[in-house]
Amino acid sequence: MAEAALTRRNRITPEREAELYTAVLELLRELGYDALTMNAVAARTRSSKATLYRHWGSKADLVAGAIRHQKPHADGVDTGSLRGDLYAAVTREDDFRMEQNSGLLRGLAMVMHENPDVLRAFRELIIEPGTEELREMLGRAVARGEITPDNPAQSYLLHTLIGAFAVRSVIDQLPATQSFLTSYIDAVALPALGA
Repeated sequence: MAEAALTRRNRITPEREAELYTAVLELLRELGYDALTMNAVAARTRSSKATLYRHWGSKADLVAGAIRHQKPHADGVDTGSLRGDLYAAVTREDDFRMEQNSGLLRGLAMVMHENPDVLRAFRELIIEPGTEELREMLGRAVARGEITPDNPAQSYLLHTLIGAFAVRSVIDQLPATQSFLTSYIDAVALPALGA
């Protein structure tokens, strides 16, 4: 039975999945999460609502999947230094995409606070994989002797990076940019880690 469900779920090609995710993000920016419906996604993508539910199960999973899909991953990033790895992680997106994603995150922040399904999907598809990528990056830095294994700042690095990204527009009324994030890494993250 699980195998049959997996076969049904895999009927959507990677290209079609990318189209669906793009449409979901466009609708999310246009309408916001609460007004985004599976009907709207189905109409925009010329797909059936049943297919969307069969493949993703819920609106929350579809939205989190779309955000995860368009977010560049640090998988395989190993520049040979912690600074290089962190720079590579924050410069995977151009400034325009970063500004769009910052707006999406601010818009979803309240939704995640009020909707446990959105929070669960976001944690499973965005936070947990990102935490694992960062943990591997820090593990390599410890192995190279760049940072000590017991430095308490390691536990807070993801918090500080997301915080810098998410609230720059609130504090400075400017979008997060590659230059802002790389200077933040040099001024805050690396000194806190003792690197």
